[in-house]
Amino acid sequence: MSILLKGGVVVTAVDRRQLDVRIEKEKIVELGASLPIGDSQVEDVSGCFILPGFIDAHTHLQLNNGAGSSGTADNFASGSRAALANGTTTVIDMATPDKDGSLQACLDTWQRLAKGNSSCDYTFHMSIIDWNPEIKNEIAAMISAGITSFKMYMAYDNLRTTDAEIYEAMTEIKKFHGMLGVHCENGDLVNEGIKKLLKAGKTSPHYHPLSRPDAVEAEAVERYLTIADQAELPVNIVHLSTERSLEAVRRARKRGQQLYVETCPQYLVLDDHLYDAPNFEGAKYVCSPPLRSLDDQRALWEGLENGEIDTISTDHCSFNFKTQKVLGIDDFSKIPNGMPGVETRPQLIYTAGVASKRISLETMVGLLAENIARQFDLFPQKGIVQVGSDADLVVWNPAAKGVISATTQLQNVDYTPYEGIETQGQAQSVFLRGQKVAENGKVLQEKKGQFVFRTTK
Repeated sequence: MSILLKGGVVVTAVDRRQLDVRIEKEKIVELGASLPIGDSQVEDVSGCFILPGFIDAHTHLQLNNGAGSSGTADNFASGSRAALANGTTTVIDMATPDKDGSLQACLDTWQRLAKGNSSCDYTFHMSIIDWNPEIKNEIAAMISAGITSFKMYMAYDNLRTTDAEIYEAMTEIKKFHGMLGVHCENGDLVNEGIKKLLKAGKTSPHYHPLSRPDAVEAEAVERYLTIADQAELPVNIVHLSTERSLEAVRRARKRGQQLYVETCPQYLVLDDHLYDAPNFEGAKYVCSPPLRSLDDQRALWEGLENGEIDTISTDHCSFNFKTQKVLGIDDFSKIPNGMPGVETRPQLIYTAGVASKRISLETMVGLLAENIARQFDLFPQKGIVQVGSDADLVVWNPAAKGVISATTQLQNVDYTPYEGIETQGQAQSVFLRGQKVAENGKVLQEKKGQFVFRTTK
């Protein structure tokens, strides 16, 4: 039997219209004003918006960072369940190989971790942490396996590659029209900053952002874009956090370079004063890049308003405060890097952006769904409410109010960095490929996620 959503307003990245939506099996089969009921099961969504299922293009749902932290607090089962509850129907997780390991072995591992466990549909960015002839030859195999996007690092000694290797990887990825994203921080300067601060006895979380200031990110962004310009490859900047980095983006675009920019909720609603929280609680906010100044936050909102930032994803990477973050109680550099956030992104952006009149709802749909789908070869299967697309839908109630709390979250971690934030708007119903899977923050059906095979254009 088909399902008919009646009385709602369908919103895309460019417009909104009062339309009924009929879904059958896994697809949207009809849109129109006052559609006849026929034999459909009717769901009255009057007063609500009908949005495409949100896509989080930057998650670490299940990761062991090799720093003695025993892996993330979440796994695919708990992290995807939390995402689904509030409207995220697809995640693109960061698959990270072992050092000297093959890309195929990594893909096999991530497929095993996700299959039968994920409540969202899923695909992966394949991380490249080594560059050699064997890895180069695997790029084509990854594209053939439906993995069209890759990740590299300019920081973290166990993950980063050289500028020359990044350039060589770009030229190979370009042959297959793939996408590359890079973690942009100057790894050498980060290492020197940490060493200098620890030598001076400065060990608390307060010093984490001081070890990786905005210049360290901005320099890496500039260098990354220079390399990409030489390779003539459109690239993605992940988790951009500073005004100086945004200025580098503007310069590149002014000279005609094509590129994409992602930021994250933590850089839009939190700031660096939180590193001074008492009782070591500043460790809860240790992520890289770190939280920035209020001036940087204002610049990022302006970038969103002006269309200079393309997507918002979370960089969800959860570590428990009481048992894992405490590893760095005497040395901030040993605090596991990362924060949870896959569950709260929609409410945070609606509250801080749409309800606060900083951005339109159409812009939010682009930032959280359509732009991501277009960038990462998911469109039009995902990211839009139109006939023929997957029936991944969020019935959004703009009047709902809530308070974010670790005591009520589904993320399997002992804190939330957004504790106590009052929110406006909520996913009243969530549909994944035509099945209602969540309602008012409660998951009704788990582990229905499927791998999404992507093809470059």
